[in-house]
Amino acid sequence: MPIKRSAMKALRQGRKRQIVNLRVKRGLKEAVKIARKAIAENREALSRITEAVKILDKAAKKGIIKKNTAARKKSRLYRALKKISKK
Repeated sequence: MPIKRSAMKALRQGRKRQIVNLRVKRGLKEAVKIARKAIAENREALSRITEAVKILDKAAKKGIIKKNTAARKKSRLYRALKKISKK
């Protein structure tokens, strides 16, 4: 446990940020999962992907995930959609 007041405050801030970041990450994972499921079922896939991309971009902008990680996930979603649309 920290002793100095500034260290206590930093600990509180860190815990709050951790909760927010975890909430965003869970939402991100859920959005990507829903998008993948929509692609597999071939129903409303484009709208689900755009939702997931929006969440990915916001998370990358906030620094919760890295920029290249967001780009990779977006690329894979669109590539899967393209593969389904060819069939």
